[in-house]
Amino acid sequence: MQYPQIVIVGRPNVGKSSLLNMLAGKRVSIVDPTAGVTRDRVSVAVEIPSADPRGKPRYAELIDTGGYGIEDVQNLTADIERQIARGVEQAHVVLFVIDAQAGVVPLDQTVAEVLRQSVSKHTTIIPIANKVDDERYEPDGYEASILGFGPPVLVSANTQHNRRELYDRLRDAIAFDILESRAEAGQAPDPGMLVALVGKRNSGKSTLVNALAGDERVIVSDIEGTTRDSVDVRVEISDKVFTLIDTAGMRKTKSLDGDIEYYANHRSLRSVRRADVCLLLIDAALRVSNVDRQLINEIVRHQRATVIVVNKWDLAQKDYTQEEYADYLDDAMGALSYAPIVFVSAKKNTGLKDALSMAMNLYQQTHHRVGTGELNSLLEKIAQERGPSAKGGQRLKIYFGTQVAVNPPTIMLSVNTPALFDNNYQRFLLNRFRDELPFSEVPIKIIIRGKEKMSAEERIRLRDA
Repeated sequence: MQYPQIVIVGRPNVGKSSLLNMLAGKRVSIVDPTAGVTRDRVSVAVEIPSADPRGKPRYAELIDTGGYGIEDVQNLTADIERQIARGVEQAHVVLFVIDAQAGVVPLDQTVAEVLRQSVSKHTTIIPIANKVDDERYEPDGYEASILGFGPPVLVSANTQHNRRELYDRLRDAIAFDILESRAEAGQAPDPGMLVALVGKRNSGKSTLVNALAGDERVIVSDIEGTTRDSVDVRVEISDKVFTLIDTAGMRKTKSLDGDIEYYANHRSLRSVRRADVCLLLIDAALRVSNVDRQLINEIVRHQRATVIVVNKWDLAQKDYTQEEYADYLDDAMGALSYAPIVFVSAKKNTGLKDALSMAMNLYQQTHHRVGTGELNSLLEKIAQERGPSAKGGQRLKIYFGTQVAVNPPTIMLSVNTPALFDNNYQRFLLNRFRDELPFSEVPIKIIIRGKEKMSAEERIRLRDA
């Protein structure tokens, strides 16, 4: 293991997710007064600052888990506790959290006994008395000593009280020099390529994540709405690093039931924005729905490279050929007509490597740069094939173009009159760019800028660039 794992455990509603967010310095886990919001293992890379102000920080993987003993409303208690057990089994450090304001309760004692029976002898357990918002709660916080794991750290995840002491305890507990045999001190974990798995409920996202990770990393259930948080799963496949982002299943905004579903939906959309590539899962056993189209619009709006992953193909292939289904998708999802399609069965573990290989191919397309000379030669060729139509006696002239950014590939065109650059000619240019440039299956962004007519010297300089 390249980086140590710090796993947060405890009964429901003691502030585990708030503690993870505090140490991460950002909102990663959903925090809500409703017990049982967290179900999967939610992980994030965190920085453990050096005790020496001049020293390098160290890094660890911090993992939030569901509340032990929760009576889950969707009968997922056993799945949640299996995820907790798996996290504890792999942990270097366990942060055992209690609620200082409530004091030690019988379920805390149960969790303590489970930890005594299940943790490795090499695992350090640090008791955390959370919600010590002021000195009134300190005596109740110290009550955690009776659990048998030594004196607790008194903290408040909301106010960050005693955060420094918690870092001291973590540094003492982790033998960084031994564990970081594959990484230099102070080097943050490489997330690799960020791949967001998105789709409507029960399209098979969590099954696909587990199949690619080779581990039951997230809960899989036929019950809709099982996944709530967006869960990052870092995997290494064929010496390449990927972070798979499992997301909550999308549904119509008007159908969202309460804050938890609202935040889950919001984080799914945010995962689209932060991904390098999206895997859009389509359930082959169902028709493309308005929810699918809503997600497609979000992907197009943020110009994310996308692989359309037709999942559960084993259930549909008796009714369609792949060519027939691809034609159906082209009609139903016209906005992503350029995106490649891969047919898989996550449950039967078929076609998964093709999906990931295609994602890597799109990543390379989105990061390719075209030289200015090559681009301007292409623009001249296109203008000879079909120039823009004249409007009001004026004709659009493109003086030069240059690629100014990647992911998505962004081409800036300097023209005489930007108002003449209409949508029809823009679509024509985009299609020609896909035909001629190595961006055939990814979004391309065009920026139009007005400019006075170029001098002959400027034109020669740009052509030779």
